[in-house]
Amino acid sequence: MVTTQEARATTPPSRRSRQVLPETAGETSIGSRALTLLSESWRPVTVLLALFALWWFVAWRELVPAYLVPSPGAVAQTLVADWAMLLEHTWVTTLETIVGFVLAAVIGVATAVLLVYSRTAEKSLYPLILFAQVIPKIAIAPILVVWFGFGMTPKIVLAVLIAFFPVVVSAVAGLRSVDPELLEMSATIGASRWKTFRKIRFPGALPQLMSGLKVAVTLAVVGAVVGEFVGADRGLGYVLLLASGNLDAPLLFADLILMSLIGVVLFVLVEVLERLLIPWHASRRGNLALATV
Repeated sequence: MVTTQEARATTPPSRRSRQVLPETAGETSIGSRALTLLSESWRPVTVLLALFALWWFVAWRELVPAYLVPSPGAVAQTLVADWAMLLEHTWVTTLETIVGFVLAAVIGVATAVLLVYSRTAEKSLYPLILFAQVIPKIAIAPILVVWFGFGMTPKIVLAVLIAFFPVVVSAVAGLRSVDPELLEMSATIGASRWKTFRKIRFPGALPQLMSGLKVAVTLAVVGAVVGEFVGADRGLGYVLLLASGNLDAPLLFADLILMSLIGVVLFVLVEVLERLLIPWHASRRGNLALATV
C-alpha cells in the first residue's frame, strides 16, 4: 500500500506543480495584482500628501498672501458652495475633450495608415502635418471662433488639432515597427492586405499607438480649455477667466483642480483600455525586472 507521502515523493516536480496550480492560481493572481497596485500607488500618494502639507503650511503661516495662494480649506469650501455651477462647467469641458480626443484618434490613425501604405501621401502630407503642429494653437483659436462661432465646435476643433499630432506620430512609428519577416510570411501564405493589417500590423502597432493616445488625451484637455479662453460662456476655461478677473483665488484653485482631475481620469481610462487591448505586451507583465528604487 502506497502512502500519500510516498506518492508525492514519486510524483515528478512538474506534475506536482500542475496539480497545485489550479487551486492557487486565482489566489496568487489576485494577491499579486493587489500588491502591484499598492506598490505602484503609494509613491504618488505620498508625493501628493507632501505637496498638500506644503500648501497647507504656506497658507497657515501666511508666507504668501491669501489672494495668491488660498488655504486648502477655502478651496474646499468653494468646491462645496459652488459645486452645482462647477459641475455644469466641468461637464462642458469634459464633453469637448472627449469628442475632440475621439476625433483626433480616429483621424490620426486613418492618416497614419495612409502615410504608411502610400509613399506619395507621406511625401505630400507629412511636411504639412509637421508645419501645422508648430503653429501656436492659441493663434488659431480666434480664427476658429470667427469661423464656427462661440459654441462647442471651435473648442472641439482646437482639441483635435492639438491631440492629432501625437496620435499620427505614434501610429506611424508603430505600424512601421512590425517585424518584416512576419509581413513576408503573411505575403507568402497569400494573406490579403486587409487581413495582414488586421492580424499583424495593427496589433503590433498598438503598444506605441496607446502611448500616443495617452499623450493625446491630456493635450485634448489643453485644447478645449484654450478654446474656452478665447471665446466661450461655458466651461472651466471660462470660469478660470472669471476667477482671474475677480481675483477669486479659491475659485481659481478649485477650477485648476477640476481641470487636472479631467486629465487624470481620462488618462487612467486610456491606461485601462491599454491593459485590455495589449495584455501580452512586455510593459503589461507584472514579473519584469523593473527599477525598485
